[in-house]
Amino acid sequence: MIEELQRQDRELNRAKINSETATIPWQELQRFFANGSTLYLVAALDLVEVACAFLEDDVETVKAWTDQGQLAAVSDDQAKRWVADDSSLWAVVVKPWVLVQELDKKP
Repeated sequence: MIEELQRQDRELNRAKINSETATIPWQELQRFFANGSTLYLVAALDLVEVACAFLEDDVETVKAWTDQGQLAAVSDDQAKRWVADDSSLWAVVVKPWVLVQELDKKP
């Protein structure tokens, strides 16, 4: 019974987070970068799953991603490139963080 409630709660969290994701121009995210609250995740990770891990305070999983270099603060070089390229990113807010991921570039 408890496991079923936990599963349902996770599904609700995932649906809520999924509905809050958006493609947004980097220009609109720069103020969050300036205050150090933007985190970048590699394409191999699922933005919604990462956001869920933050929401659920899954410290071990987040630490593993960080240790593997899959999740990190947005670097100055990334920010400069995104400004120069007028990039848009896939993003979601999980207070106090804004998680961002580059969009797939289709030929």
